[in-house]
This record gives sequence, structure tokens and C-alpha cells, in this order.
Amino acid sequence: MSGAASGEGGSGDPAARWGRWKLLALGLLSASSVLAAAPGAGAMSREEKRRLGNQVLEMFDHAYSNYMEHAYPADELMPLTCRGRVRGQEPSRGDVDDALGKFSLTLIDTLDTLVVLNKTKEFEDAVKNVIKDVNLDNDIVVSVFETNIRVLGGLLGGHSVAIMLKEKGEYMQWYSGELLHMAKQLGYKLLPAFNTTSGLPYPRVNLKFGLRSPEARTGTETDTCTACAGTLILEFAALSRFTGTSIFEEYARKALDFLWEKRQRNSNLVGVTINIHTGDWVRKDSGVGAGIDSYYEYLLKAYVLLGDDRFLERFNTHYDAIMRYISQPPLLLDVHIHKPMLNARTWMDSLLAFFPGLQVLKGDIRPAIETHEMLYQVIKKHNFLPEAFTTDFRVHWAQHPLRPEFAESTYFLYKATGDPYYLEVGKTLIENLNKYARVPCGFAAMKDVRTGSHEDRMDSFFLAEMFKYLYLLFADKEDMVFDIEDYIFTTEAHLLPLWLSTTNQTMSKKNTTTEYTELDDSNFEWTCPNTQILFPNDPMYAQSIREPLKNVVDKSCPRGVARVEESFGSGPKPPLRARDFMASNPEHLEILKKMGVSLIHLKDGRVQLVQHAIQAASSLDAEDGLRFMQEMIELSSQQQKEQQLPPRAVQIVSHPFFGRVVLTAGPAQFGMDLSKHNVGTRGFVATSKPYSGCSEITNPEAVKEKIALMQRGQCMFAEKARNIQKAGAIGGIVIDDNEGSSSDTAPLFQMAGDGKNTDDIKIPMLFLFNKEGNIILDAIREYESVEVLLSDKAKDRDLEMENMDQKSSENDSHKQRPEETSASQDLRLVSQEPEGEESSDVTHLDSLSPVDADSDSISISNQEFCITEIHEANVQETESTELDNQPQEQSQTETDSSSNVNWDNKVQPMESILADWNEDIEAFEMMEKDEL
Repeated sequence: MSGAASGEGGSGDPAARWGRWKLLALGLLSASSVLAAAPGAGAMSREEKRRLGNQVLEMFDHAYSNYMEHAYPADELMPLTCRGRVRGQEPSRGDVDDALGKFSLTLIDTLDTLVVLNKTKEFEDAVKNVIKDVNLDNDIVVSVFETNIRVLGGLLGGHSVAIMLKEKGEYMQWYSGELLHMAKQLGYKLLPAFNTTSGLPYPRVNLKFGLRSPEARTGTETDTCTACAGTLILEFAALSRFTGTSIFEEYARKALDFLWEKRQRNSNLVGVTINIHTGDWVRKDSGVGAGIDSYYEYLLKAYVLLGDDRFLERFNTHYDAIMRYISQPPLLLDVHIHKPMLNARTWMDSLLAFFPGLQVLKGDIRPAIETHEMLYQVIKKHNFLPEAFTTDFRVHWAQHPLRPEFAESTYFLYKATGDPYYLEVGKTLIENLNKYARVPCGFAAMKDVRTGSHEDRMDSFFLAEMFKYLYLLFADKEDMVFDIEDYIFTTEAHLLPLWLSTTNQTMSKKNTTTEYTELDDSNFEWTCPNTQILFPNDPMYAQSIREPLKNVVDKSCPRGVARVEESFGSGPKPPLRARDFMASNPEHLEILKKMGVSLIHLKDGRVQLVQHAIQAASSLDAEDGLRFMQEMIELSSQQQKEQQLPPRAVQIVSHPFFGRVVLTAGPAQFGMDLSKHNVGTRGFVATSKPYSGCSEITNPEAVKEKIALMQRGQCMFAEKARNIQKAGAIGGIVIDDNEGSSSDTAPLFQMAGDGKNTDDIKIPMLFLFNKEGNIILDAIREYESVEVLLSDKAKDRDLEMENMDQKSSENDSHKQRPEETSASQDLRLVSQEPEGEESSDVTHLDSLSPVDADSDSISISNQEFCITEIHEANVQETESTELDNQPQEQSQTETDSSSNVNWDNKVQPMESILADWNEDIEAFEMMEKDEL
């Protein structure tokens, strides 16, 4: 340890905290060795670990040698065709190709991996090749984010280990900082991207011409992702510290400062995409996966590397919000930054697999174990982690480009717990890679984890990260040529020495954050965790957390409720969240009882929930009960701001339906806004080919001037819309691929764009759940020609509609939409004074209507809440927060059972439906209002 790490200092001394971090966060003291040696822990033998470590080395050799033989100096290897991928010579893959800059990407990205794997001779040869062959002055537009983490990070990581080896005296004696010189050259080429008033960088830059000039072919973008702008500080600060040139660190800090200032102040969350000029959030959903992930990672690691309290404060503030809103153990679900109690999607992307590893560095082990175990169960089901999967663990996006994030978290969890279980997890990863991804010329990405089909790509991060983490997982300290704990990993797993904390400090360490004058001790104390608290002399600690989750994938709740209670068996149940609570659910009531919450039925029909801590089963349960009541208060407060989102209508107007069938449909955030068009869009329906709508339509003659039917899945909704619009369709209906889904049981669904400008989409798009979609498909099978009306609400259905020509669109009159029947719960939070008096200051809130900010729906119960101000009661050990459950009230508009086609269970045969209509035709003709 350096002198800075071993020096004395209080909590305000960055150097002292950095030293403790090295011991506790990265090394976690001797906890791993204690647990690994514990009786009954099932420790893997040293021979087996060595065998697996050698297997990782062989796998790396297979990938690296094939790249060098068949691809170098190209950026990446195409392992199925055994050739290099050169940008411009292969069909464009869109944004994915922005990582390629004709600078031998894979070789640079792999430099420090060679040293970690003890291939020092190969490293020396690789550095010479980079110095001799790599050109950083190419006329090519590249991603600032990818170039920073892969190329600049790779050069800095290579330089870091090169000077380490030179200092040891055996290798690299000729080295004179050539990699650092190249890194500085590249840093200057990235700086033009920061030429914005906000300080946020443009997403792309031309390596030769910079921005804006005609030759640059870039510089007109307005948006960037949060991670793209917030994942620069480690590499840029390291470049400044290595070279003494402060401008790089200054630019990266300015970008981070701007993101922090633009966070949503009520939720303390950030969105996915931001306007680099105005600072307005373009995509307002927030999670820990794609688009945001490494922003959070770099806040914490910037504190570790640079010792600046501000980064820790910001991370802790964000982390508290993540655990409050996004974390629903074992799931991590995106929410809206302005409405954080509402989930923004029902699927998760694979990039969030890094988060358990970050939680280990934070010292929050339990949720890390839970999420990691859930991800492992998904892997055991599909062999790999799909690019995206739903909350009931179905494949959402089937690709898997050999991402390393899960291996990263596995390594950190093993370091934290010493549990040999994680060695077995690593063994599974090795076996799956060799069995399913290995090909003669390397390792090929999975095109579809369900079928095992391959894609002709082997991304550079596979060599930079995957083999590094797998080897470190099985390596003992004596297997390494240097101490890995002297370095911090970047998001691309490149190594930066911790001694940079005390080198060329060009920035003031004084805390100038306006909202904070000192550290939040409640968050800070867990940043350097006490291993005796994390691992309380229990070698089975991690296993006891994993056990309830071992069947979470096989026994998942189809609606993706975060707490899959039926899978927990006799193990410890995670606390009930307010957002999941249903007063009619007996299991929820039992959980409340365990938390010391009593259920009282009042004479006036209300139900009161009162928590008494002394009645809880344990102190932990009492704490969960308090948290539940606080969440309920916050949820109620949040709902006050929510507005009901009206659904859209798909009305079948052709013979013999004549507008009597009205299907509830979800709107889209792009295309024609039907609420602004009284007439709506009317036309016959036709099934697109391919049915997914994810590629060029092969039957344009069938969908031209018609409303195209497509199935959900395989691509973004906006892509489907563009494809059918190009084929001449006048509208589109996307039908859910989730068998049996229905608007009767699922929350309203809103289709989002793809994060890009969707102004080019002019046609209306609506979403139908599976049950409603099958009604249209059944009608097509029976009547062939089926005409529908897409509108914001159903139009009048009367005798005029039956008598008019099928193609007429004259009848555009519509009546005011009646109020919808409410089956929601009316809940009230009141304060209990010591004498049991109730507060009369009650605020009523509207019922929730979830809105999706991405490409999937969300799950949340329709509940109405009332809330009063909560006062502390002077009753010892009693939390006197109450919850009143009002009886259900009928809607102001009574619903005639014959007027509203109700698809509650199985879809009726068409003949039966028509018979019912004929019997009730007079009632239909007399109706004055339509209800969705």
C-alpha cells in the first residue's frame, strides 16, 4: 500500500478513505478466505480451480490467436467467416459499427488482459504492433463513448501495466510511454465533441476532422445517452493525471456536473437520453441498464480513484433512489423519473447484470446476491443471458453478444463472500461458452439463445473483459504477476492504478456541491463495509439468501410482480412493497401481520391498518413494516399527481359487426395522435409478412391502403411502424405475443419510440393484447374482409352504421365518453394519535393508470389512495400510521351487460357471439353511450 493509503485521516480525508476502500471494497479483507475455508462450505479443490483457470487460458488463446491470424489489423474478428470486420467493407449494422475506427480495436482492448493472464511476452509483442500499425487519424466517425472506454481505456490500461512490468525489471525495458502518447493524441481528437454550451459531449466525432465541418459528417446530433456523457471521468482523469494536462479531467467533470444538476430533483433519478444543448430529458425512463448503467458506476469509482467527496455524495443520493424505486428484489425495473412509483417497462436488459458487482463495491451484499441469483437462473434456462427478458423471464430480445457483465458480478461476489458457489457459476459460464459459442475461428455471438443460432461477430469486449474476470475468479494470488488490488477496473475492465489519486491533482477536492455541506453519514458508513456485519460468522450467509430464489424462473408470476412469493418456500421472504399491496390478497395480509400491522374493520365499512412494532415477529419485520407504511405514504402522494390515460379503440365496423365490437387498445408515443382526429383512421386489415414487421414487408400489395396487423417482439415498435408505412399501410395494429394476455387483467399499454426522432412516422399505431387481437384474427378467418376504425374512442354504433356502405367514413360523430367503471380500491392513510383519534385532513387522489415509457407495459394495481399528514405518536415502540380501505363504489354510469362485450375468460366462438348480438339487437340500437 502506498503512503497515501496508509496515512492517518478522518472521514473527510480522501486519501484515508481511498486506503480503506482498497482493503474493504476491493479486497474485502479476509472474509472470503474465512468463508471459503468454513466447514461444509463445499470448497472447490485447488486442483479444480487450477484446471478451470487453465481452461480459461486455452479459450483466450483460441479467441486471440484467431483474431491475430484472420482479422488483425482489422477492428474485430468475424468468427463464422474467419475474416476481419472492416468498417465500410461489410454491410452496416447501424450504431453498433460506431465502435469501429480502423484502429485495431480488439488488439488495443486486449492489451492489459494479456498481462492479467500472465502472457507478458505476448503483451510486449502486442504493444509493439500497436505502436507500429495503429493509426488514430482516420477519416471516420466514431462513438465518443465506445472510443473512450475501449480505445482510450485500452491504451491507458496498457500503459499502466507496461510501466509496472518495466519497474519489475524483466519485461518492457525498452518502453518509453508510447501508449500514453497515443492516448493523449486520441484524447485531443475527442475533445471537439465537448464543444457544447452544456458541456455534454456530442455522441460522435470524426477522428480526422472533428465536428461540424462538411468533411466531418457529424455534429448535428441533439441527443446523447446518460452513460455516454457520464462514462468519461476515469479515463479522462487518468489521462490528465498521467500527463499533467488538466483539460481532459476538467471536461469530464463538467459533463458529470451537468448531469447531476439535471437529475429529477424529486426522485433523484436520471433519464436515459438527454438533449446535449438544452439539458431536457428526451427519454424519461430510468433504470440501471442500457443507457445509464456506467454513469452510476463511474460516480462511485471516481470517488475511489480520485478521492473527491462530491462523487460519493452523488452516488449515494442516486443509489438511495435506485433502491427506493428501481430495485424490486430480485428484479431491477425501469421507472419514470417524474413518476418513480410507476414501472416504465416489464422487461430488463442484460447490461444491468453489472449492478450486483457495483453493489458489492458499495457494500450492499444482500440485494447483490438476490439479483445475481435471479440472473443465474435465467442463464440456466437459456444457456446465456438474453439481451432482454421479461419479468416472467421470457425472452424479449433473443440475442447474446457474449457480454461479460454477469461474469464481472460473479467475480466480485466471490471476492466478497468467498462462497465456492460462485466458482461453480463461473464453471457453468465456461462450459456454456465452449459448448454453444465456440466455433473453429473463435467464439461467435448468439443470434438467438432459444435456437442456438450464431451471429458472425466477436466483439472486442469479449477479450477485454470476459476472460479477465473468469481468470481472476479462479486464480490465486500467487498466480498473478502483480497485485490486482492496486488497480481499479474501468467499465471495460481496463486497469488504472490507484496511486493516481495522489498524482497531478489539478482539481480542488473541496466540496462545493450546493445542496450538501457534509457527507450523508447514513449512506457513507456502508461505503467501506464492516465485514463482520456483512458476514456474521455464518458460512451459509449467501446461500440462505439464494435459496428462496432457486426456482424463481420456473415459478414466476406471469405479471412480473417483483416479489414472487410462491417461490420463496420456507426461506426468508423479502419485504412487501407498497406498490404491490392488495388489501384483498390474503397472503399480503399475512405478511402485514408478521410486520406488526393490524387489520381493523370499522363499522362504517372502512379498513384500518395500524402498525405496532412490538407486535412484529422480529425487529427486521418491524423495520419492514415501517418501510412499508412510509412507502404507502409516498405512493399515495405520488398518485395525487397522476392523470388517467385514456385508452384508444379498435372498432370492427364491417358486416356483420357494424361497430358493435369495440376493443380496448393502447396508444403509441409516435405517429398520428388519434385524440386530435375526430374521424380516426378506417380501413380493412391485412396481416403483414413477416408477421413481426421487423424487416421489409414482403407483401406490400396486401397491406397497401390497409391497416397492417403485426405481432409484438423481435424489434422496436417504431421499426415496425416504419416498415409498414413504407409498404403503404394507412395504420398498424401490434398484437401481443403473450398468450392469453387481455386488457381485462393487464394495465394499459403504451408503445414507445426507439429513442430516436420518430417524426417520420405519420400513420396511427395501436396495441392490442393477445385476447383482443385474436378476435380480429378470428374475424378474418371467418369473413376474410374485416374493416376496422382506429380512433381515440368508439364512435356511435346505430342503425345508420349498419345501413351505410362499408367504405364510408361519413359517420364521424361521437358522444362524450362515459366514465369508466372503477374496480379500484379506495385506500386511506390516516394518523393515529395516542388516543386513537383520526385526522380529518384528507386529500383524495385519482386512481393510477400506468403508462409505458418504453416498448412494454407495466404492472401496477389500480388503487385509489387518500392520505393525511402523518404525525409521530407518543406511544413507545408503536408506529401509528394507519391505512383505511374504503368499500368499492359503483361508477356514476351504470353499465348494461349487453352493451359492453366482456372478454373475461376464453374467447367465444364467432357463432355464439353473433347469436348473442341477434338476441340483443334492440338493446344495442337503443344504447346512447359506448364504454371501452
